[in-house]
Amino acid sequence: MIDFNEINLNKQLKNALADLGFQHQTPIQEQTFSKILSGNDLVGIAQTGTGKTLAYCLPLLQELSYSQQKNPRILILVPTRELVVQVVETLKQLTEYITCRVVGVYGGTNMNTQKKWLEDGADVIVATPGRLYDLALCRALQLKGVKKLVIDEVDIMLDLGFQFQLTNIFELLPSKRQNIMFSATMTDDVEEIIDGFFNNTEKVQVALSGTPLDNITQQKYSVPNYYSKENLLAKLLRDSDIMKKVLVFVSSKKIADRLYDAMSEFYISDLAVIHSNKSQNYRFRSINQYDEGKVRILIATDIMARGLDLTKISHVINFDTPTFPENYMHRIGRTGRAEEKGNSILFYTEKEALYKDRIEDLMQIEISKIEIPEDVEITQQLTTDEHRANGKNVFRNIKKVERENSGFHEKSEKNQQVNDRDQWRKERARKYKRPISRGDKGVNLKKK
Repeated sequence: MIDFNEINLNKQLKNALADLGFQHQTPIQEQTFSKILSGNDLVGIAQTGTGKTLAYCLPLLQELSYSQQKNPRILILVPTRELVVQVVETLKQLTEYITCRVVGVYGGTNMNTQKKWLEDGADVIVATPGRLYDLALCRALQLKGVKKLVIDEVDIMLDLGFQFQLTNIFELLPSKRQNIMFSATMTDDVEEIIDGFFNNTEKVQVALSGTPLDNITQQKYSVPNYYSKENLLAKLLRDSDIMKKVLVFVSSKKIADRLYDAMSEFYISDLAVIHSNKSQNYRFRSINQYDEGKVRILIATDIMARGLDLTKISHVINFDTPTFPENYMHRIGRTGRAEEKGNSILFYTEKEALYKDRIEDLMQIEISKIEIPEDVEITQQLTTDEHRANGKNVFRNIKKVERENSGFHEKSEKNQQVNDRDQWRKERARKYKRPISRGDKGVNLKKK
C-alpha cells in the first residue's frame, strides 16, 4: 500500500491526515486518486467501508484554490441526511489547515435556516438530492459555478426514488464539469445515468460484489420462524465480552420496531434503533450513542446503515436474509474494516433458504452452519406475516373448523341461496316496465 506522504498532496492536507491518524491509502483511494486529478469522468465500484469518501475528497481538495465567490465549485450528492453530516465532518477535518467553506443541506429541517447558511457563500456543498433541488428552484442556491460533481452511494439514491431529482439537477449544472460517481453495485439505472450524462468515463472496480472479505468470519443458523430468531438473538447478545459492538440488520421498519421492543426487555441500556420513520434528532442520537460506545447494539434497516462510517463493529447479524445477495455483501462490509477481524452471522428460515443459497452462489463459498444452542427456545408461534406467507388465511380456516365443531345446525335452504346483486333491478323492471333512475322515479310511479 502507498503511504499518503508519497503522493501529490499539499502540506496542509498531509497535516490533516496525520492528525486523523491515516497513513496508507486503501485500494480504492490508490486507484482513483490520479484519475480524479486528471479531470476525466470516473465511476468507482467498491463495497461499503473501503474508504470511498477520502477517495474523492482528497483529490478535489488538492485542486481547490482559495476563492471569494459565493456559488459552490464542488457539489457532493449523497442519499441520506446521516451521510451528509458524516461527509461534512470529514471535509471539515481535512480542511483544518485550509480556508474552505463547507455547507451541508438535507430535508427534514427548516429550509430557511439553510438559505441563511448559503448567503455567506460556499466552496463545497454536500446535499441530499431532494433538498438541493428545492433550494435550486427557489434560487437560494446557484449551480452555475459547479466544476466537480460527486454522486456517492448512487444505487441507494436511486432505490430511494431520487432519479427525478437527479435528472433535473443535471440539467441545472453547467455542461463543462467533471462527474465522479461511486456505487457498490452497477445496476441498469446506474448505467442509464452514466450513458446519459457522463463523457469518456473511466471505471475502477476494486472488488466484485460477490467477493467475500477475507478478514470476516461468516456463520449461519437455520431458524424455523421469527420468534425463534428473537430467542436466538437474545441468547447470542448475552455475551458482551464477545459481542462488543453489534449491528443487527432487518428487512423493514416494522420488524426493526418489533425487534427493538423485544430486545428492550433484556438490553434496554445497550440498545438503539434507526430507520427512516424515526425523527432526525432520534436518528442522530442513536448513531452518536452507538458510535461513541454508549450502546453496543444497533438495529437498522439497509438504507439507513448504508454509507455510514461506523467503526469497530465486532459483529454484523443478518436477522433477516436479504432478498438480493449483493445486499448481504453491503451488510457484512460494516465489520472487519481497516484490516480488523470481523464476524458475520446469518439467520434464515425455510422460506429464506433460497436467498441464502443465492448469497453462497454469488460468493462461491458455503457459509459455516452452526447448530442452535439447546437452551434457546424453539417456538411454534408465528407472526401474522408468516401466516400469510403460507399462502392461505390460517385464521379464517381456524374459525371455519371451530364453527363446524361448534354443534350449530346447518344453514337453512333459504340462507344458502346465492345473492343476486341485480335482483332489485329485475324486480323493479318487472313492476315499472323499465329501469328506474333516481331522476324519473316519481314519473314512473305516476304511470303505475
